[in-house]
Amino acid sequence: MFNSIKRKMLAVYSDSMCQIARWKYKKNLPALEERDRWIVDTLKRDGVCVTTVADLGLNSSSELLKAAECQLSRMEKLNNEHLDERWPQIHTVTGLPEFFRWATEKRLLNIIENYIGLPITFHGVHLRKDFPSERQFGTLLWHSDAEDRRLIKIFLYLHNVEEQHGAFQYIPRSLTSVFSWQYYQLYYKLWKSSYMGIDDEDVEKAIPKSAWKSCPGSAGTIVLVDTKNVLHHGTVRTQTRSTLFFCYTANPPERPDLCTQYWDDTYPRAELLLPDDSVTYPATPLLSQQKTLTFK
Repeated sequence: MFNSIKRKMLAVYSDSMCQIARWKYKKNLPALEERDRWIVDTLKRDGVCVTTVADLGLNSSSELLKAAECQLSRMEKLNNEHLDERWPQIHTVTGLPEFFRWATEKRLLNIIENYIGLPITFHGVHLRKDFPSERQFGTLLWHSDAEDRRLIKIFLYLHNVEEQHGAFQYIPRSLTSVFSWQYYQLYYKLWKSSYMGIDDEDVEKAIPKSAWKSCPGSAGTIVLVDTKNVLHHGTVRTQTRSTLFFCYTANPPERPDLCTQYWDDTYPRAELLLPDDSVTYPATPLLSQQKTLTFK
């Protein structure tokens, strides 16, 4: 009991130090282009912002999409039709220059840093196929991520995503304020699941399905989301969904152990499948600032 109380007190203290660090760092935030301010404002209000590759207009977008199409064609066909639970097929593509270059464009980093409010780290990117499923498991369950107190993941659709493909779905943050009864209903159930996730039936007891927000979209749709502070999941699907997942946190993140999967050997690394003379970037996190902040 004493150790549990001590851990909670340390966590509260660490979170408080993080808030103070964010307040102090505010004057050091990079300048934000006027055309990008709406993205930061939307993230701060809703925790989710939907745009497109074309509307975002980063210089390296064309190279990114070509590389994604190429790498998608290289992913082996899995013999998993007989399985009850068909887990995602994931390749780490952080070490390929087209992905790294897009993910670290200064405009994009400035947007994310202005939302997170601290020096940031780009951890990496996954190319991911999610397969049809008749029931909820894994990331099809409602959950929140734990890498950091505030983080951004970017989901980029590589083909048209409709209901049958399992579009990203979330609960608006305004409905799960920490001061609301719904917050405690949902996060108590999440705690009881050991943070593995809860199903639609449990969520609907707290938030009616009519209030859930889905994000279908055409190829090139981008969903920026704070996956720590927004309850979310991928919906049950009847067709395969192909996406890119980019991950950014503060530097350092609260849980660095959860971030290594974006550049280590947890999943097959695409650059290791290329010819020896191919140009690659080191598959390691990128720090947008040289300094780091300590919260404990």
